[in-house]
Amino acid sequence: MSQGSSQDRRIEILFDAEKIAARTQILAGEIKTAGFADLLVVPILKGSFVFGADLLRALHAAGVTLEVDFIFLSSYRDTTSSSGQVNILRDIETRVRGRDVLLVDDILESGRTLAFAKDLIAARGAERVAACVLLDKPGGRAVDIDADFRGFECPDVFVIGYGMDLANRYRELPYVGRLV
Repeated sequence: MSQGSSQDRRIEILFDAEKIAARTQILAGEIKTAGFADLLVVPILKGSFVFGADLLRALHAAGVTLEVDFIFLSSYRDTTSSSGQVNILRDIETRVRGRDVLLVDDILESGRTLAFAKDLIAARGAERVAACVLLDKPGGRAVDIDADFRGFECPDVFVIGYGMDLANRYRELPYVGRLV
């Protein structure tokens, strides 16, 4: 299952659009049963924008009432590995004190970005901070953190598509794959 890109590089599809959509519906059901109150959903940009949008629609379909804001964090820039330094490029504007907050991220690998976001939101007085990730690479952790909700365990390869990129390319792909 491969498709060519504009540079004649092949892409091996790891998780196709149908599999992602089905899992996103299941995640929405799991999140609904978690009993969040006064829920604020915060997708971490840029990589989670596609997953975040699909999850928000699935949560709506599941009957979950929520509010949305976005935070833009970066630790990768134009490389395929984390710099180890997390930077806030755009902060949320919504109050979190006393609220349940669900962070949404594309991939949990080193854990630095998600740990940074969870600590930041907790320090601002959130009642409960949980995390939902599309992909989990448990072997690559640099910090001790797990997602409360996860779509798929991902092989230890650099992935693109479904919002994830290589130097801002490939985000538009409707699936998750890797360049081969």
